[in-house]
Amino acid sequence: MERKVGVKYLQYSFDLSTAFVNNSAFAGRSARSFTREGRFQAIADLVKPGDWVIIEFGHNDGGSPYPASSDIGRADCPGAENETCPTVYSNKSYKTEIAQTYPTCLINASTIFLSKGAKVILSSPAPSNPWEKGNYSYTPSIFNYYSSLATTELGGYLGKGIVNENYPMDHMHTEPYLGDVVARSFVLGLKCGTAPLAGLVMNATSRLEGELLGTCLSVNETVPI
Repeated sequence: MERKVGVKYLQYSFDLSTAFVNNSAFAGRSARSFTREGRFQAIADLVKPGDWVIIEFGHNDGGSPYPASSDIGRADCPGAENETCPTVYSNKSYKTEIAQTYPTCLINASTIFLSKGAKVILSSPAPSNPWEKGNYSYTPSIFNYYSSLATTELGGYLGKGIVNENYPMDHMHTEPYLGDVVARSFVLGLKCGTAPLAGLVMNATSRLEGELLGTCLSVNETVPI
């Protein structure tokens, strides 16, 4: 997670005497480039049994590696299984690479963490601005299965003005307020779900529930946590 999705909020959500929140995100990376640059492995080298690893991508993974002449090394190979895309991408110098699919990148990284005794949560990406073109419009992408609920609630309850004000630079990077809303929805998902990590959350469920994020019942009815 980058700072924009409320890492500071997560730090306040856990008892820091038993849980240390480390942000290993790097701006502008996709699951593919994070893999290629060895960033997953660098995290795995520090992971200890019992640690929790939260993986969130999808902001920079769209598109296709083809044509190779326009590949900048971020787009994953299209597909949901083990498809591969041999490509030569341009990043100061041309480099040959066999790009893998988004699921493959996440599965490979998760496998490494699990083998080290860590537990893994695959989090959906924070939603982009659904009011960017003037009218509320949201179409879930292959990266956003779980974030569809949060996006609909942001647009429906907060409204166009508040949402646009909190995307000051572009359709992706939020002000701290929306970052905290997304982080709260993640923490509520933990509290409502069955992952043992919820046991380390200090927030009372009643302080997270409400008109904006709904209740545990509505969350569990909507998403298979």
